[in-house]
Amino acid sequence: MLRNYFKIAFRNLGKHRTISLINIAGLTIGITASVFIMLWVQNEFSFDNYHPDVDNIYRVKTKLSLTKDEVWDWESSPYMLGPVARQEIPGLKNYTFLWPGYMMTVHHNNQLISEKKYAYIDANWFKVFHYDFIDGSADSFSKNPFSLILTESTAKKYFGNGEAVGKMLKVDSMNYQVQAVVKDNPANSSFQYDILMPVEAKLSNAHEKEQASNWGNYSGLTFLKLQPGVNIKEVGQKLTQIIRKNNKGSENTTMSVISLKDIHFESGLLSTSFENGNRKLVNIFLILAFLLLSTACINYVNLTTARASVRSKEVSVRKIVGAGRRQLFAQFMSESLVVSFLSLLFAILFIQICLPWFNQVTEKHFVQPLTSGITWLILLGTLIVCFIFNGLYPAVLLSSFKPLSVFKGRALLNFKDGGIRKTLVVLQFGISVMLIISTMIIYRQLNFMKNADLGYKREHVFVMTIPWQVLGLDDKTRESKLKSIASELTQQSAIAEISQSANDAFFNNSNKVSGSMDWEGRPLDYKPSVSTISADEKFQHILSLKMADGHWFDKNGSDQHNVVLNETAVKQLGIHRPVIGQRFKFNGDSGVVAGVVKDFNFRSLHEKIGPMVINNHTDWARSFYIKTAPGNTAAAIRIAQNVWNEFVPDQPFDYSFIDDGYNKLYHAEQRSSTLIAAFAIIAIAISAMGLLGLAAFAAEQRVKEIGIRKVLGASVQNIIGLLSAEFLKTVVIANVVAFPVAWYMMNKWLQDFAYRTNITWWIFAVAACIALLITLITVSIQSIKAALANPVNSLRSE
Repeated sequence: MLRNYFKIAFRNLGKHRTISLINIAGLTIGITASVFIMLWVQNEFSFDNYHPDVDNIYRVKTKLSLTKDEVWDWESSPYMLGPVARQEIPGLKNYTFLWPGYMMTVHHNNQLISEKKYAYIDANWFKVFHYDFIDGSADSFSKNPFSLILTESTAKKYFGNGEAVGKMLKVDSMNYQVQAVVKDNPANSSFQYDILMPVEAKLSNAHEKEQASNWGNYSGLTFLKLQPGVNIKEVGQKLTQIIRKNNKGSENTTMSVISLKDIHFESGLLSTSFENGNRKLVNIFLILAFLLLSTACINYVNLTTARASVRSKEVSVRKIVGAGRRQLFAQFMSESLVVSFLSLLFAILFIQICLPWFNQVTEKHFVQPLTSGITWLILLGTLIVCFIFNGLYPAVLLSSFKPLSVFKGRALLNFKDGGIRKTLVVLQFGISVMLIISTMIIYRQLNFMKNADLGYKREHVFVMTIPWQVLGLDDKTRESKLKSIASELTQQSAIAEISQSANDAFFNNSNKVSGSMDWEGRPLDYKPSVSTISADEKFQHILSLKMADGHWFDKNGSDQHNVVLNETAVKQLGIHRPVIGQRFKFNGDSGVVAGVVKDFNFRSLHEKIGPMVINNHTDWARSFYIKTAPGNTAAAIRIAQNVWNEFVPDQPFDYSFIDDGYNKLYHAEQRSSTLIAAFAIIAIAISAMGLLGLAAFAAEQRVKEIGIRKVLGASVQNIIGLLSAEFLKTVVIANVVAFPVAWYMMNKWLQDFAYRTNITWWIFAVAACIALLITLITVSIQSIKAALANPVNSLRSE
């Protein structure tokens, strides 16, 4: 019986080739897009779940309460915390410490290679976290402080296909031995480090060891492995007691722990060592996967029910010769299964073809996803959803026909059935319109951020930061080197001007300080946090900062102890007027307010501009802001590289344009906009294919009416208008339904930005015009074909 069902199903596919092709093509595209989204969603939700006993692994979290309204959350904690916690906290099985690295230089084959994905770990790391060792072991790694563990791809980068274990690599000025090679980090791992080094190597430096023994130095991450059932709140309270006991002045510091499974979606941190995900975005894409699959399934439902009259006599004959409703239901469900299965096979092929593009856009590393059991579960789930969604309603409808009514020529589908089909078309195009509007608003916001007036000019300025190790700790040596570097740079015609700063002024939270200021009229209990920059007298000019009052630092050094505030600092700190000349003490240095600079966005436009204090302390002014002369950017970079090689011969040249740093702030939004735009095109394509099938069927059903109208003098335009009117009306309704939903969703999205574009009426108008134009073109393809047909052919039998 089943064999017969499938035989008939394949026969019907061949008999109605156009409709079958539209159904399979739409479902193939819909399944491909949905599976890709589900792979990404599953990856996001499964971060770090592969570690054994993951439910009992936690990371220590630090909270510093500055005021009632301002709290700093850190992921870091003191190096000394773990050993003491193990002794004093019941239920603590183990602990481990991670010291993320930022940049080191590997000397290999007469080349200098920068490595940024590395970290220092203690001896307990592999007792808490799981790694697959290809060669070597964790035991040999922990015995030698100057050891390395490399990922498989990093080992191949340095040693090719040969054995890496036992080989030496020079890192900075020290030689390290490779003790083990592990498999590359999974795509769903927070710890994307290519090189692991013992923490003892870092502590071999006397200065680093002294810093690590300081309980006030929150420089790394502490992870705890707890016994099952341990009270997490009590662990946080114990950690707080330990911190307050060992670090005087930490009364406002509170410790807690966060589960390893929750780290990926952690938000609100002052800074983070990991690339965290966005739970809101993941949920949006999860809904999007369902909507795209629904759009594809709607095509099948609509085209199958629309052709009910064509198959009515087939159903009636089957009933007359003895087929029951259950058998007919099974027959139509088997047709749904065949179409869904064929679409799934084509989707698997498309997944393999499109995988490189998807990896590039999402910046994931899905390697042969079809070898993963999770992928096949997603594919199986998609097949089941399509099979049920596609088949249930058409099977119930078609198996319900009464033979007597059919042969008497009575209407087969009542108003309710037609209404369901129109509702599904409205839903289809509503989804498409929402995606069009979303894409346009996202691109509009990205363009707004790209062209926003930030209060400074970032074009043609790059930053070169000299490593502090090169400068040394001696004041005279450091000052001499910095002056020599500045002198060589300023002598070149390709460089318009330079400025020096003690820290990277833009796009980071590490330059925030609190409680180190005093001014006239400050309440004794008021200790606000501010961002700070140490800059020279040229900083304002090179970035075209505008002064609201007073002046920038004088080049003769008279403002060495003075500060410049931004407008927000004047307001929030409550500086008495006149502001200029007011007493201001900063970091123990007493001076006055020399000037007020107009607010400029030194962070992402997600955040409002905060208070900033700019001082003239350039003792450690190792960041060189270099503005290139017009048309000489490449030459300026070469000159800077030559100067770097002269003073920093043991490290590769490292620089970054302010423009690039700014654009990186919105990399996630750019990536999302690309995906949503692609899925919008897919949704429109699926909807258009379904509309094409419905238009073809409508023209076929009204072929005699069209013939009569043509005989009576109707023009081609009249016929096109006749067939298009109903579809255009349906799409207009879809626009009306989609507009408020799209506005609500995108307004919520824009609220994540402190500075954002407006949602204007023309965006909705353009989206509506696109949907209507696609509808008109799609329907016109069939309408013109019907209008140009010879009426004699359709009326010959009458």
